[in-house]
Amino acid sequence: MRILLVGAGGVGSAITRIAARRPFFEHMVVADYDLGRAETAVAALGESGARFSAVRLDASEQETVRAVLVEHRCDVLLNATDPRFVMPLFDAALAHGAHYLDMAMSLSHPHPSRPYEQCGVKLGDAQFDRAAEWEAAGRLALVGMGVEPGLSDVFARYASDELFDEIGIRDGADLTVGGYEFAPSFSIWTTIEECLNPPVVYEQDKGWFTTAPFSEPEVFDFPEGIGPVECVNVEHEEVLLVPRWLKAKRVTFKYGLGDEFIGVLRTLHKLGLDRTEPVSVKSGAGVAEVSPRDVVAACLPDPAGLGERMHGKTCAGTWVKGTKEGKPREVYLYHVVDNQWSMREYGSQAVVWQTAINPVIALELLSDGTWGGAGVLGPEAMPPRPFLDLLAEYGAPWGMREQ
Repeated sequence: MRILLVGAGGVGSAITRIAARRPFFEHMVVADYDLGRAETAVAALGESGARFSAVRLDASEQETVRAVLVEHRCDVLLNATDPRFVMPLFDAALAHGAHYLDMAMSLSHPHPSRPYEQCGVKLGDAQFDRAAEWEAAGRLALVGMGVEPGLSDVFARYASDELFDEIGIRDGADLTVGGYEFAPSFSIWTTIEECLNPPVVYEQDKGWFTTAPFSEPEVFDFPEGIGPVECVNVEHEEVLLVPRWLKAKRVTFKYGLGDEFIGVLRTLHKLGLDRTEPVSVKSGAGVAEVSPRDVVAACLPDPAGLGERMHGKTCAGTWVKGTKEGKPREVYLYHVVDNQWSMREYGSQAVVWQTAINPVIALELLSDGTWGGAGVLGPEAMPPRPFLDLLAEYGAPWGMREQ
């Protein structure tokens, strides 16, 4: 297997560190708009980096991406960029005849007149619209294969084979970052997108519908010492993926953001700083066109570099309830990463490492034929047990708690 990894930020760099310890692939090309960042990711591997090389690549230029796939004879493209670049990378992989994996799906667009009641263009719609082309080409686009979405969807499939009526993804942490008044542990660009868009909920009798941001707060007790965290509805791919393959009466995604984080996001929205459309800004070099959201991201610390200042754990998991042998049952399937462990073992902070391990495992399963298929598929379409077994083999076991 020859892999083109696009994106050498926090998650991309963690992918290289995890993959370097596994023998399943022949070569990985690490591509980034900033060549220095790609080269740094490869250089950090030391002697383990012999199967890696670095190139400069603009992810928005489909033909350039295709040329790199051809030049390096890559048979799979792994997208570790933000959602803005999903479609050019997705299309370039199909044009080249490569398989494709991502961790975040094509962007949504709220309903023009009833955004907090009805769905407009949903997350992933643009990709699923191309499913027939992928099937005809005999190639696989495995979408949403990070931690959330990704591992959470694997958990949902695993649980649905046994149980369940209701599926809820619940994400929480007790991470703190020293030295900063406000420092998100993941891409602020992506966080703004998913938290300020109308959250989507699925119900069997209604289908997909939307609510207001931060709606339906609930306190969820997270395992391994994290404890109770208030979680709210957030737009996320699992709600769009799970019902395509699994039967459930209701599917939700709730994220433990905290009052301070929600307050910051609401302020950014009030000021228009969450916008992606460029605005004109005077500078020493003349008038520049810049996206307010990009300015916010530039003003905050890079999440990839926060590991030494971070303390605590992050938990991703899937809460399910239903019946087994005629009796009610609830369980929480979860994965916890301690930041001190991930920094010590891999030099990557917990949130990006927990995201990165899942596409690497998926690639290994694809390389040996355990996973496969053609078309645009979510993690729910794949057998879950081999994935969960490899997760433990990688040194990151999962857990299940009876509720």
